[in-house]
Amino acid sequence: MRVFLTGAGGFIARATAARLREQGHQVCGVDLRADGAAGVVAGDITADGPWQDAITGADVVIHTAAVVSNAVGLDGQWRVNVLGTRKVLDAAVRNGAARFVQLSSIRAFSDLGFPDGVTEDHPVRPDGNPYVDTKIAGEQVALQAHAEGRIAVTVVRPGDVYGPGSRPWTVLPVQLIRRYQFLLPAMGHGVFSPVYVDDLVGGLLLAASSPAGAGQVFTLSGGAGVPCREFFGHYYRMLGRRGPVVAPTAVAVGVARVAGRLIRLTGAETEVNAVSMRYFARTGTYSIAKARRLLGYRPAVGLAEGMTRTEAWLRAEGLLS
Repeated sequence: MRVFLTGAGGFIARATAARLREQGHQVCGVDLRADGAAGVVAGDITADGPWQDAITGADVVIHTAAVVSNAVGLDGQWRVNVLGTRKVLDAAVRNGAARFVQLSSIRAFSDLGFPDGVTEDHPVRPDGNPYVDTKIAGEQVALQAHAEGRIAVTVVRPGDVYGPGSRPWTVLPVQLIRRYQFLLPAMGHGVFSPVYVDDLVGGLLLAASSPAGAGQVFTLSGGAGVPCREFFGHYYRMLGRRGPVVAPTAVAVGVARVAGRLIRLTGAETEVNAVSMRYFARTGTYSIAKARRLLGYRPAVGLAEGMTRTEAWLRAEGLLS
């Protein structure tokens, strides 16, 4: 296949490109910065431009470009996560791609209030958070194109993706722990749904290539939830720190609000806020039964092994010293 990746310089796209090349496929893409050696052209997906012509000849477009943050406002997230999706879809259709894979998020279910073991047929739930709401809107844009018969679309909702290169669930927590700025609500008993990046990539490629994936939405996680204190406790161990530091949810939310305001006064963006605290207070898990049944998805990297690999990468990058 010839595969075109948006957000080609990002964490998930880089891992996906490496796996595709190992399998003998051709890979190209777009990012804000060009990388000629990797076949990546420069472009802003929120605006029409020459980058769209680079899709010509692609069999599959995998759309990973997105704002992934609790610190960016609605306008900024809508431009990338919704309008950008429309621009990429239009270019994929115009240039003859056969399949479009939209990376959404488990947060389409909202951060709180979904049932344990939630399945893809459970209604999505806008909740006023820009990331949640724009991910839902991005799904609608993609699935509308499928419903109109313009292109075969598959929507993938990744779990909490960690591993080498993961900013939200590896690099950023380590940085915050080192600065004594990391706190968990719900006394650390909130449920985290990790998926090691290699497992996600495997599921993503199954979704992109399987005829059974057309028109479908798939949740791809590691298949099990773990307490937040267990997941993030691995990073404390790597750093030789005691922890995690935990608090009741109301206290953690209040602390995050105050800390976030103080950090923003310095002109810096921060993910330390009430939204992040509530995310760590989730009580439910996400079913991967549909992906198992239709795609043959089988996550193979357990948390212990995943954290061993992640620690080796963090040490090699000098992020634990």
